[in-house]
Amino acid sequence: MTHVLVLAPPDEPQLPGLEALPDAVTVARVSGEDELRARLPDTDVLVVSDFRSQLLQKCWPARHRIRWVHATSAGVDALMFPALWDSEIPVTNARGIFDRAIAEYVLGAVLLFAKDFSANLHYQRQRQWRHRDTECIAGRQVLVVGAGSIGGEVSHLLRGVGMAVTGVARSARDDSRFDRVAASDQLLALLPEADFVVITAPLNDATRGLFDRRAFAAMKPEARLINVGRGPIVRTADLVAALEQGQIAGAALDVFEEEPLPPDHPLWTAPGVMISAHMAGDFIGWRRALGEQFVANFQRWQAGQALENRVK
Repeated sequence: MTHVLVLAPPDEPQLPGLEALPDAVTVARVSGEDELRARLPDTDVLVVSDFRSQLLQKCWPARHRIRWVHATSAGVDALMFPALWDSEIPVTNARGIFDRAIAEYVLGAVLLFAKDFSANLHYQRQRQWRHRDTECIAGRQVLVVGAGSIGGEVSHLLRGVGMAVTGVARSARDDSRFDRVAASDQLLALLPEADFVVITAPLNDATRGLFDRRAFAAMKPEARLINVGRGPIVRTADLVAALEQGQIAGAALDVFEEEPLPPDHPLWTAPGVMISAHMAGDFIGWRRALGEQFVANFQRWQAGQALENRVK
């Protein structure tokens, strides 16, 4: 008998699709500290969708039989802690599930800015007929910071509508999904060229606070920032200052240093900002897609095959 334990937030329903697991597998769902402590020592496979409570680190047992940890997200920065990092337990993520949805969100944000849709809705509510000229996006320069799975799909979609896309990764490389991929130490030199800057990078020591006052000062005044990566990659106070001082023209933000964003936060009323509630990748049916992805990987694991989407 294999015991699968799902650690989920209290308000999150059971992950659909797990009913397809073999009969010899038990599935339990926990969300509280006492339940987690009681079940972890007898768990074989742990599925984590609670990335905010830090319960797993708090309850991690000295003795256990956990053989695999799976995260139902693309990023695992909020999941990893020293005891897990230093163990031999493989960790996998949900890479690939959210790529297309996030890329479509980015394209939508680009069009929102270029076609001034926010102003259209404003004038409609005011019943004002206000003609304006708007921008074309073909030929515009995009800098995608984070040339991984999500960044590559963003580039594929934006290049498909005629935009020129440069990726930024740890080191320069050839990648057919981009016009070029430059090394991350070239970021400040590349920012002045970009009409749109898209953050798809994971959060780590190298990216935390990467977009600060120096980065915003390097961007052109007409540029827009789109963050679908991780909130702490952007220094929020520096972004607010850049927007209010006209250093950049706008920002579409799906992730934030503090979530949920407090009602009195200055970003709500900052000029040229679109805010969404950490939902860029959450398409209709995404929970079932996550469950089915895990089941497919479980079948590989049970058959002794290499796990897909390993991050360690």
